[in-house]
Amino acid sequence: MSDSESIAAGYAFTGPALDLGALLWEGACLPDAQIRIPLPMLNRHGLVAGATGTGKTKTLQLIAEQLSAQGVPVFLADVKGDVSGISAPGVTNDKVAGRAAEVKQQWTATGFPAEFYALGGIGHGIPVRATITGFGPVLLSKVLQLNQTQEQSLGLIFHYADTKGLELIDLKDLRAVVTFLTSDEGKTELKNIGGLSTATAGVILRSLTAFEAQGMADFFGEPDFDTSELLRTASDGRGMVSVLELPAVQDKPQLFSTFLMWMLADLFHDLPEVGDAEKPKLVFFFDEAHLLFNDASKAFLDSITQTVRLIRSKGVGVFFVTQTPKDVPGDVLAQLGNRVQHALRAFTPDDQKALKATVKTFPNSSYDLEEILTGLGTGEAVVTVLSENGAPTPVAVTRLRAPESLMGPIDAATLDAAVKSSSLYGRYAQAVDRESAYEKLTTAAREPQETPKAASKSSPKSAKEDESMVQQVVGSGMFKSLARSVGTQIGREITRSLFGTARRKR
Repeated sequence: MSDSESIAAGYAFTGPALDLGALLWEGACLPDAQIRIPLPMLNRHGLVAGATGTGKTKTLQLIAEQLSAQGVPVFLADVKGDVSGISAPGVTNDKVAGRAAEVKQQWTATGFPAEFYALGGIGHGIPVRATITGFGPVLLSKVLQLNQTQEQSLGLIFHYADTKGLELIDLKDLRAVVTFLTSDEGKTELKNIGGLSTATAGVILRSLTAFEAQGMADFFGEPDFDTSELLRTASDGRGMVSVLELPAVQDKPQLFSTFLMWMLADLFHDLPEVGDAEKPKLVFFFDEAHLLFNDASKAFLDSITQTVRLIRSKGVGVFFVTQTPKDVPGDVLAQLGNRVQHALRAFTPDDQKALKATVKTFPNSSYDLEEILTGLGTGEAVVTVLSENGAPTPVAVTRLRAPESLMGPIDAATLDAAVKSSSLYGRYAQAVDRESAYEKLTTAAREPQETPKAASKSSPKSAKEDESMVQQVVGSGMFKSLARSVGTQIGREITRSLFGTARRKR
């Protein structure tokens, strides 16, 4: 058996599989040697990597289409705004027809069922929000760029709110709790578990203020998004493709990358164990993955590693999308059994180093991967996946199939119409600011001031009247009384997951 026949035999699966393309060998495309991924192995996670402009987005689209066609829901983060076309039939041309003929693809223009979301409703999409309580201290620390000591202190603040049953809906609730816990009345509340220093509280409050000043307050609040919406199928049985539109917030990478992790952690928190299923419940594509790992604390990285390791048994597959494998920490990379590596550039010493490191992540093969990875064309990739028995397949240089949906964005009017016609739009479109701790406290603080003729208009204001409303409230002792009583009204302490995410009910 020749080398090319041996490679082809490694992809001759008997069960359901996704078709990636045809084998490239010695410069020729072999249409009868199809390169595929077994459907049950999609929850063993994967990596799609390559330099800008090499075809990563089209590869995501190709995989997402076939997953949807086989009844598997998909989540895609659309950072650049060019994935929305998955909802519309593709347009044929000479290039598409030529590619289909080369790889033995029966190409048919097809659109797939899709829902479009937007963080905080900024941009085109159904708003995705989280409560501060649900988001949790670990992820919020990443967004606020707190150091380890500050992260631990924020954890104490959440612990206090949790044990008192005091739900933190938005930023003003958290700010009120922080202020209270550093007041004379509140300092004793955390005394037995480490306390909260005034300096650390000041850093947290300043970070919250800066965060809000950047227009990010809209991402936190209610109604909070139920991530089980991502597991839906369409009426025809195809998996729903959930597209999170991020162009409007692409200049806030810390925020959107951490929000993606929140969604994944929230799913992990709620889904039951299913073991090895015939097909995934969901495949989650984590685009611009390097942003998640940049400047991450060890605790944060450990939580990512453990979440990725354990979520497989809950039927969720995770694909990280980035430029090179070195963007992903080794402990996470070791769990990514399916690899689609597009071309890499080698213009600088750092590029050369990344190229050599990438080659080492692949099984031994008869290819000269250093040479091949710098010479791949657009829509070509080096592939290795897990076979039906879980063993790595031979490395295969592959000419990939063409997506059957539109390779580009749909127009804004069509996108807005799709959003507003969604059955989910009415549930999440309008932000709700229900009464929470802050509102209760400020109302209580105002009541004594509303008595008739309480003060003359000409009287000078006292220092206390000049204080902020939150400072007045937390200094009055009302907050402490409320915090102690509210626990009996709402329920027991919140249970949190690896990432500190929490949700009281579905």
